[in-house]
Amino acid sequence: MKVLVVGGGGREHALCWKLKQSPRLTRLWCAPGNAGIAGEAECVDIGAEDVDRLVDFAVARGVDLVVVGPEGPLVLGLADRLTAAGILVFGPSAAAARLEGSKGFMKDVVSQAGIPTAWYRRFTDAAAAKDFIRAKGAPIVVKTDGLAAGKGVVVAASVDEALRAVDDMMGAKVFGAAGDEVVIEEFLDGEEASLFALCDGKTAVPFGAAQDHKRVGDGDSGPNTGGMGAYSPAPVVTPALEQEAMERVFLPAVKAMAARGAPFTGVLFAGVMVTPAGMKLLEFNVRFGDPEAQVLMARLDCDLLPILAAAAAGTLEGTRPEWNAAAAMVVVMAAAGYPGPYARNTVIRGLDRAAGEPGVPVLHAGTARKDGQVVATGGRVLGITAIGETVAEAQARAYRAIDRIDWPEGFCRRDIGWRAIARA
Repeated sequence: MKVLVVGGGGREHALCWKLKQSPRLTRLWCAPGNAGIAGEAECVDIGAEDVDRLVDFAVARGVDLVVVGPEGPLVLGLADRLTAAGILVFGPSAAAARLEGSKGFMKDVVSQAGIPTAWYRRFTDAAAAKDFIRAKGAPIVVKTDGLAAGKGVVVAASVDEALRAVDDMMGAKVFGAAGDEVVIEEFLDGEEASLFALCDGKTAVPFGAAQDHKRVGDGDSGPNTGGMGAYSPAPVVTPALEQEAMERVFLPAVKAMAARGAPFTGVLFAGVMVTPAGMKLLEFNVRFGDPEAQVLMARLDCDLLPILAAAAAGTLEGTRPEWNAAAAMVVVMAAAGYPGPYARNTVIRGLDRAAGEPGVPVLHAGTARKDGQVVATGGRVLGITAIGETVAEAQARAYRAIDRIDWPEGFCRRDIGWRAIARA
């Protein structure tokens, strides 16, 4: 098969890295890709949200399967356009991608399907939203309804903080049109985990679990980020919890979307909170997580390509992915200042030395090659992904590799995997 991966981050590098290993692959492109992806695929200078050019490219090159990495092009209808052009696509239609594109829509679907989740209310009027917050008290969660690059969520410890979040989102429009509507919901206390299922519109197949680290600093301190590291398997996700997620979260969601005339195909990512009262859904995403994809691809012990193609073609029934028993961990290296303003185009050296650590692929997220050197172009820049018999062994390998990298303008957390190691 000839395959096009859409996107240019760490998730897409992980997908390209795994797809390249498939004996069924004849050619692999990535649009737009990055400096690391260029070692796995032919990078194409087309933006991930340039729907017209992506469709034209796929048609002209006779692409057999398009794997869409980020949520943006899915919400814009890339999958619909590719399907209309007769090209198989791994990723949901625009109607189904609303599960991530609109948090209010997602909560409505989840509530109507009886999926356990936090209570919530939707608001288009700031004054009404503030009145609701004052009535409910804190802690409380305020979210933009629309896409905000993973940043439109405030977990407010006080009423004043929640009121400021409404002002920022709805008044100052710090997230643009994403804040025209806000969702205010219950704060859930517990341990968060990421679970995944592949879907073909009719059924769902479990596709692993991971635990992410959202806070920027050691000890889970500082502001939220897109993710500073992850590991898999996640000890909190027991076989019983995974089965419960299939029965009470994934399969009801697939059934509900089909009933709405928007069957879901692709990967459904459930962020759940394991609370003293049981598991509750925090949110759905309609694509692989980043950095969770990196550890899932490192542990996957079978050919990825036919699984993705089966989900896209509606023939997933009976498919069972195979997993390595080892643990995998990814530690994200970010540009100094992230998640706030950060420097760009700083030179990264020592990547070959880091890649020399056994069992440690260095996956790129925000990089480019300029004048023969790899430079940082994003906030989250590298994902050092390590495999080991235990999380502790994977962690030691990852940090040994990081210590070989020469990038004074970069930083990472030094405690990724602490929950799993504390349980051991």
